[in-house]
Amino acid sequence: MWAEAAQYTRPMKALSQRSIGLFSLLILCLLTTQSLGQEEVLAQTSEAVQISDAPIADAPDASAYSIANNLWIVIATALVFIMHLGFACLETGLTRAKNTVNILFKNVSIVGIGILTYALLGFSLMYPGADFAGGWFGLGGLGIAPPDGYDPTTYADGAYTYWTEFLFQGMFAATAATIVSGAVAERIKLGPFLVFSGVYVALIYPIVGMWHWGGGWLAERGFHDFAGSTIVHSVGGWGALAGVLLLGPRIGKYVMGGDGVTVVRPIMGHSMPLAAIGVFLLWFGWFGFNGGSVLSADPEAISYVLVTTTLAAASGIFGAMFTSWIVQKEPDLSMVLNGILAGLVGITAGADVVGVFDSVVIGAIAGVLVVLSVVGLDRIRIDDPVGAISVHLACGIWGTLAVGLLVEGKSVVTQLIGIGAIGAVCFISALLIFALLRFTIGIRVSRTDELRGLDLSEHGMEAYTGFQIFSVQ
Repeated sequence: MWAEAAQYTRPMKALSQRSIGLFSLLILCLLTTQSLGQEEVLAQTSEAVQISDAPIADAPDASAYSIANNLWIVIATALVFIMHLGFACLETGLTRAKNTVNILFKNVSIVGIGILTYALLGFSLMYPGADFAGGWFGLGGLGIAPPDGYDPTTYADGAYTYWTEFLFQGMFAATAATIVSGAVAERIKLGPFLVFSGVYVALIYPIVGMWHWGGGWLAERGFHDFAGSTIVHSVGGWGALAGVLLLGPRIGKYVMGGDGVTVVRPIMGHSMPLAAIGVFLLWFGWFGFNGGSVLSADPEAISYVLVTTTLAAASGIFGAMFTSWIVQKEPDLSMVLNGILAGLVGITAGADVVGVFDSVVIGAIAGVLVVLSVVGLDRIRIDDPVGAISVHLACGIWGTLAVGLLVEGKSVVTQLIGIGAIGAVCFISALLIFALLRFTIGIRVSRTDELRGLDLSEHGMEAYTGFQIFSVQ
């Protein structure tokens, strides 16, 4: 969302009890590797991590290779987990202070919903097994019990364990619902949003994910989405678009001018420092998001993916900077922050196959696209407080399409088929879920509650005790 200088009114009522501020603890793992030998062991380790056409289990030191792979993927899982803190900070910073508790509550809840529903059903839907290869739908069973005949030394050709795969993919699952959270912020009821998140993550995300990552029909057609520009980010973006369309804009966002023309009224987020912290946490976590998707400890593959990821994020800064400077006549910090995310989303589909220079091009175009998308959505009265639709949907589509345009051997037509099929299923499904909730229990808070702020109306507490005075008049 673009930076906004407009003032907003803070309703006035003091709470009788003061809430205690919450600290977010960032736990860093210090990994210690013991040397078991000298030159001989080093030589074995070097040989184990080389790219080879032979099955990993046939390598001279398959167990050591598996340990290295598992260790890296677990580290990557922790980095992806940190991204949820980044989303929480970004969404909080780009929205008003009176909705801070609500934003944080949703982001905390989504982690639990995503992991539990993925454990109960989602993982089995997304990876149903070889019997469903090339198909549209499959179910390996309920829960996360290992498959029949499970052998940790041979699962995935000995590269990593079943449990490692579940953990890593489970972190991805929760991300799709988190994307929706920011777009529908400041006016959606908490309960219906949590219901939507549970259904969307448990059913829709894993079904379309199976089409590619689970060996389904898109995988057989040659569709390429390395770490989820479409399968994660566009899935979340389509859900966000559906929710925003059914919710409508926030009160006061679009007003009728004296000449009968709709005027976009800026609604300022309350903390740009918090938004910036969120973006840098997301960038940090993206090293695990893309780097972990290599699914091995191969140093060449990991380092290359991290290089293309970093270059795309950096070029996204300048794409968004210059575009916002031209369009808005001033450099906009919030646009630049979203430019970073745009570059990251754009490169995620092809981080493993695009050229180094191509990654710069992908990021720069994504930075331009996110600014134009934010401005364009405002012109058609689609209110997205944090720019989630522009970042994750528009740039997710661009990044997936770019693979077909820039990588030899990849088909633009195949990429378009994947984008269109996944988009149709996700958007229609999200519309149906939100519509059902809307016409049963309702999805939007009352006008009074929205003006008062969701912190008080939904949670009965303040994020910044003593700094805000609210009124119900």
